[in-house]
Amino acid sequence: MYLPGLAALLVAVVAGCSGGGGDGSAADPKPGGPTTATAAAPGKYRTLREPCGTVPRSMLQDLLPGAASLPEDQQAKVYEGTASVTYDTDRRVGCSWKADGTDASHQLMIDLERVVSYDPEVSDDDRAQDVYTQKETAAELPPPSTSSGSPSGTPAGSPPSTSGTGPANGTGATTGAGTTTGTTTGTGTGTNPNTTTQTGSAASLAPSGGPSASPSETPPAEGLEPRVLDGLGDAAFLDDVLARSGSAAQHRTVSVVFRTSNVIVTVRYTEQPAFPALVPDSGELQDKAQALAKRLAEELDE
Repeated sequence: MYLPGLAALLVAVVAGCSGGGGDGSAADPKPGGPTTATAAAPGKYRTLREPCGTVPRSMLQDLLPGAASLPEDQQAKVYEGTASVTYDTDRRVGCSWKADGTDASHQLMIDLERVVSYDPEVSDDDRAQDVYTQKETAAELPPPSTSSGSPSGTPAGSPPSTSGTGPANGTGATTGAGTTTGTTTGTGTGTNPNTTTQTGSAASLAPSGGPSASPSETPPAEGLEPRVLDGLGDAAFLDDVLARSGSAAQHRTVSVVFRTSNVIVTVRYTEQPAFPALVPDSGELQDKAQALAKRLAEELDE
């Protein structure tokens, strides 16, 4: 009778110890401990490439034509570029080039920014989109053109319509672009006092062939306006600014900005002719700047 009772006691003690371990607080999270919420996804890019070596020499020769006339050692220095001063090359890098030619000087700058979100609920990509949107808003792009053709009404080049009561009384009225009405009355012999009344718009009565607007006031050609771009990264836009610095020739700066995941790239290309009468070609500068931007986007995807 003693041994069975002892065995039962031992079994009860072991069961009690095991049950106490299973009901311990180790399985329950502490109040205020970390939650199981999933953090926002990190961006695709964790670092950035050295920027001055990202532009092929063949493209630099096309973008900086003035360098071709320089001695070989000076050409090499121009094509090396100058790295931007940054405090964290994993977050931001840049490079610039400049070449002066007999016809014009050219400047090229590229800037790459890797955006990181420190909010666990906001992804790096979403934060980068916010930064990109701020840049696009600051550019103040004009709304897309919605040309609807010629305005309704009589075309400006149409001849005016004329009506009159006949030559007996010498009165008549003429209407057209710039409406004119007149009344002429003649009396007596040897004298012809007449009274003329004329009303109309000064703009419509002004002679044609007046001075044209200066190049900086001329709107860009259709299709070359500052605009949002398709097919470049996740979002992109182009800006085109023609400006003058004092008495110097007008210089045109074309900027292409695009976002790929959590990296924002800016390409800025400027041309200033050597002669004030010359105006940089918008189409040529835009083509070159976009070609470089596409090349940088392809390298980011590699």
